[in-house]
Amino acid sequence: MTIEGMLSLDDLEALYEADELDTVVVGFTDHYGRLLGKRFDAGFFLDSGVADGTHACDYLLTVDMEMEPVEGYAYANWELGYGDFHLVPDMATLRLAAWTTRTAFVICDVVDDSAHELVSVAPRSVLSRQVDQAAVAGFDVMAASELEFFLYDDSYRQAHDKGYANLDHAGWYIEDYHLLQGARVEPFVGLARRNLRHSGVPVENSKGEFGRGQHELNVRYGDVMTMADRHVVFKQCLKETADAAGVSVTFMAKPHTDEAGSSCHLHLSLWRDGENAFAGETDIGGFLVSDEFRWFLGGWMRHIGDVMAFYAPTFNSYKRFRVGSWAPTRVAWARDNRTAGFRVVGSGPSLRIECRVPGADANPYMAFAASLAAGLAGIEDQIEPPEMFVGDVYKATDIPELPLSLEAATAELDGSEFARAAFGDDVVDHYVHAARVEIDTAARSVADWERARYFERI
Repeated sequence: MTIEGMLSLDDLEALYEADELDTVVVGFTDHYGRLLGKRFDAGFFLDSGVADGTHACDYLLTVDMEMEPVEGYAYANWELGYGDFHLVPDMATLRLAAWTTRTAFVICDVVDDSAHELVSVAPRSVLSRQVDQAAVAGFDVMAASELEFFLYDDSYRQAHDKGYANLDHAGWYIEDYHLLQGARVEPFVGLARRNLRHSGVPVENSKGEFGRGQHELNVRYGDVMTMADRHVVFKQCLKETADAAGVSVTFMAKPHTDEAGSSCHLHLSLWRDGENAFAGETDIGGFLVSDEFRWFLGGWMRHIGDVMAFYAPTFNSYKRFRVGSWAPTRVAWARDNRTAGFRVVGSGPSLRIECRVPGADANPYMAFAASLAAGLAGIEDQIEPPEMFVGDVYKATDIPELPLSLEAATAELDGSEFARAAFGDDVVDHYVHAARVEIDTAARSVADWERARYFERI
C-alpha cells in the first residue's frame, strides 16, 4: 500500500529539480525521545548526505533536558573527549515534512564508525535488536501507539513566560468524545491530522479526552519500527504545527494535578507467514488464542516491573498512576477492561494485547523494545499468564502493584537479570544512570506547590 507523503530518492530528486523542495531534515532521538539533528541543503543531501550521512557529537546521548553534559556515563564523557557518532539516514523513512514548507524529513540510525555497528545505547538501536530477535524466532511484529496530549491557547513562548502555570486550556470542561468541543479545536486538530497524513503518517481519527483541552489522535498501525518512527514524527509534527499556529501542546504524562494524565497505550501482535500468530484454538477468557499469545502475555506481565522505567521514564510520569485515574496501578489482564494494565481486544486477525501502562512521555523505541523483549522471553520460557481478571482492578488487593515511583522502577531495572540479558549491561547501566539523574534533579528542585503550601503557613 502506498502511503501518502512518503518519498523515494527519485521523488526527492524530482522535487528538488522542480524547485519545490530545498531542505532535508535528518533526525534521531536521544534517550528522552526528543528529535535532534541537522537541516541539510537538499542538493548537498542528494550529492553527499544520502551516501555518507553526517556526524554529530556523542554527548547528545548523555545530556540532560537542559542540554548539559552529564557525568557518569560510560558511553561518552569528558575523559573520552566527546567524539562523534555517525548518523546514517534510513531512506525508507524519507517523507515530506508537510507541517512546514519545502522540506523533507528522514530518520537516522546512530552508528559507531570505529566498531561499524549500531550504537547500542541509542533508542532506535535498542528496538532494532529486539526486532531482530523476533525475526530469529520467526515473527514479524505489528504495533500501534495511542498518544494523548493537552492543547492550550497560549503559544509556547507565552507558556514559558507564564512559568507554564495558569495556562488557557483549549476547553473548559471534560470533553471525552464531545463533538462540540472537538469542533472548537478543529482548526488545530484538523490541521494536525492533515499535516500528518501528508507526511507519511496515516491517520485514523481524533477525539476529545478526559481532561480540559486534552485530546487523542490515532494513526494507523504498522510494523513495530515503522510505528515507532511514526510516533516520533507525530510528536514533532504536532509541536511544530502548534508553534506555527501560536498555540501549544504538551506530552507530559501529568501536566496538571487536577486533570487526567496523558497516556501512550501500546498495541502489539506477532505475525507469521502473513497471519496473526496470536489467533488460535485455545479458549482463554473467551478469546481463541495460540500458545504464543498466552506465553507472550505471560512474559510481558511477569517482566513489567523490570521494564517500568522505559514506560515511565521521568519523575512526572508516576503522578499519573492513581486509583480511578484511567491509568493502571496493578498487574492484571482483562477483556476490554480499562482498569487493567493489560487489555486484550480484537479477535482472529485483529487479536492483540494493549498495554495501558506507558505515559505520553515514553520514548517509543524504548517502550516497544521493552514490550517485545518481555513477550519474547515469555515465549522462550513458556510463561503462562495468570487468570483473566473480572471486575475493578483498582479495588483488588491480592495482585501485584506496578512500581509506582521512578526510584522503585529504577531499582528494578538495575537489578533485573532479565533486562540485562535482553538489552545488555551497557544499555541497562546507561538508562539507569539517566533515571538516577532525573531522580536527583527532582529531589533538588523546589516546585510551585511547595511555595503555595509552605511559604506563609509553615
